[in-house]
Amino acid sequence: MSTFELEVFAQTSNYYELRLSADGGPPHTRGLDRTAVDELISLVRRDYSTDAAAQRVYGATRLAELGTRLAEFLDGDERWLTPMLAHPAGAVLRITAEQRLRHLPWELLAREGAFLTVAGRAPLLPVRTVGTHAALTGPVAPGNRPLRVLFMAASPEGVEPVLNFEAEETAILAATRRTGTDLVVEESGTLEGLRFLSRDYGPGHFDVLHLSGHATTDGGKPVFVVEDEFGAPTGATADQIAQAMQGHWPRLVFVSGCLTADAPDGGVFPSMSESLVDAGAPAVLGWALPVGDVSATDFAAALYRGLADGGSLDRAVVEARRHLFHDRKSSYWHLLRVYADRSPLTPMVTPLHTKGRSRLQVRAVDQQFLDPQTQLSRVASRAEFVGRRRVIQRCLRTLRQPADTPGAAQGLLLAGMGGLGKSSLASRLLERMPTHQHAVWYGQVDAIKFRELTSKIRFDDVDQSIEAAKLLDNEQVPLPTRLRYLFDADGPLGGTPCLFVFDDFESGNLDTRDDGSRVLAPAMAEILPALLTAIRDTGSPSRVVITSRYRFPAPAGTTIAVEALETLTPVEQAKKIANLAKLRPESSIDPAIRSRAIEAAAGNPRLLDWLDRIVGDAALDIDGLLTAIESEADRFRRETVLADNLLDSQPLELRRMLARINVVELPVPAATVHALHQHPEATRHLQRAVELGLLEEGTDPETRQPRYYVSNVLHPLVRPLLTDDEHTEACATAAQSLYQLWVLDPTAPDGD
Repeated sequence: MSTFELEVFAQTSNYYELRLSADGGPPHTRGLDRTAVDELISLVRRDYSTDAAAQRVYGATRLAELGTRLAEFLDGDERWLTPMLAHPAGAVLRITAEQRLRHLPWELLAREGAFLTVAGRAPLLPVRTVGTHAALTGPVAPGNRPLRVLFMAASPEGVEPVLNFEAEETAILAATRRTGTDLVVEESGTLEGLRFLSRDYGPGHFDVLHLSGHATTDGGKPVFVVEDEFGAPTGATADQIAQAMQGHWPRLVFVSGCLTADAPDGGVFPSMSESLVDAGAPAVLGWALPVGDVSATDFAAALYRGLADGGSLDRAVVEARRHLFHDRKSSYWHLLRVYADRSPLTPMVTPLHTKGRSRLQVRAVDQQFLDPQTQLSRVASRAEFVGRRRVIQRCLRTLRQPADTPGAAQGLLLAGMGGLGKSSLASRLLERMPTHQHAVWYGQVDAIKFRELTSKIRFDDVDQSIEAAKLLDNEQVPLPTRLRYLFDADGPLGGTPCLFVFDDFESGNLDTRDDGSRVLAPAMAEILPALLTAIRDTGSPSRVVITSRYRFPAPAGTTIAVEALETLTPVEQAKKIANLAKLRPESSIDPAIRSRAIEAAAGNPRLLDWLDRIVGDAALDIDGLLTAIESEADRFRRETVLADNLLDSQPLELRRMLARINVVELPVPAATVHALHQHPEATRHLQRAVELGLLEEGTDPETRQPRYYVSNVLHPLVRPLLTDDEHTEACATAAQSLYQLWVLDPTAPDGD
């Protein structure tokens, strides 16, 4: 695309001069009275509302009128737009002007009712120029490899609207599937997490930094709303983001979120996007007004498709904007802003079939969680997984904690009722730690199965693989000793950090005591302690991840952190349902049937998947369909809760405790549990119910204390244990306790 430079500056207090040059040639100049400039700015302020909803009401006609006025201002009697529109490949219009003029909606430039940035064969790309220098000097050669993107979504607690960042990540991967994109996700949403990843991958590794979130102002300064270590909102200035990146900016920063390119007070204060360029980023994209999730996601997908195909940055932005306008009919198409220094907007990577182009070396993690009989994946794919943000953050902190940190865990146990997504969470963690090799076992593991480690891990070279196999096969040496040599700094895995995953651990690896508690089965009682101890003694960064319905004591001298899964929150469930073909809101399924199925699923991810398949069975009549839904939900309860008569085998008072807690449809603190269950063995009942997966134990995001919840899946099984009077009494007790804890004394830890 050809490049034009537009400069507008005040020559005197009442007179402006406009200069236009093409591809570095001599400028054309003309003068303009200040009154004309003030009139244009007043018109824009009146007609270009900061309310995105109002923009949709105005429609294309009002915007085209405004775009025509902007074009007349730029065109003048000299017809400056004519040479820009004469280039078949389009043109970049770099705008250098005072704040009020720079932040006008130049994306609306229009002639004869047609918007010049999206219409015709020669679209314009307005670029707001920041500064007079270029971060990138001279020709910039594209990488002969797939596109590399660092993706960070900031979704703090209490910030509305809640981002559907999972859909954005999925759309980027889907749009670039043909060429492949190396998408690394920073999951914490914190500046510290961004700093660590920037340091770990080194300068120049990433082509794009994608920040998904919201921007606002603080004392006149634009800030991007990130998370602190506990998920609470905190503001980050452009300079703080620059410090986190350690000054090593990628070619593009996309701040995808509402108001990230908004310049308050008509440009008196810079936008977040402009501030990032001023802090050193070569080019930044942002949204000037609130933008819909779907449109932002559609634009991102089209943008990265163009960049991954080897297209230039300017062309990729133009085509993504045209995609919103023509294909999606989105009213947000004109809100995307481009800020840049003088760096070239050239391609970042080469096209797919360029000679010598490196391939994307990524194996889908979900393919490592295969059912041994069907060979089908048992976990949600990267595109299907939603929610669990705080859980993922806590798990990653556990897995990445340095070995010499006091209390550091060698293992992580993901515990909870069947169907809550423990295996899917484990696969997600593997995706979020691309620096680690993966070895995944399903079900029962003995000494022979454990030796498959050497075939599951990709060693640095063949000699290390051979040495590891010899170590594991040498039964004359105790297993703990063999594993210590394996993980030693000079051993075969000394320089290869690994995640060892034991999935569906309760199937064959645990024995049941007389009291119903679980302990390691004989074969695993040899393997797991040896593995954890070797990791501890060698200071290895490798870790063990276990998924299990039941909890069990950690082997002596080792530490296993426990993360319990809860039923999906309403927001997480809404995201999950949006991915289901039959249960999603816009499906053609009868709304009554859809509602019945969602209610029967009770927030359980696996049951939602099962019922989504049932409601799509056209062979069933309505009555048969509703019966099938209830039957499937009942079968799920039997398979996931009543295995080995688990619930029925517990003491009556424990089951009545579950019934009392179940009157509250929210997770409650321990103090409320004890208020509801005033029994001498209340603490033991609570611990036992959690160990057996009958009671969900999560972590409150504000107090970071345990909270407890009886899944709605259990409701029909425990409700009959209380009389109507007892149920009413439990409701009153719970209400009184929660009122005391959450209203009268909300600062008390866990209500104590």
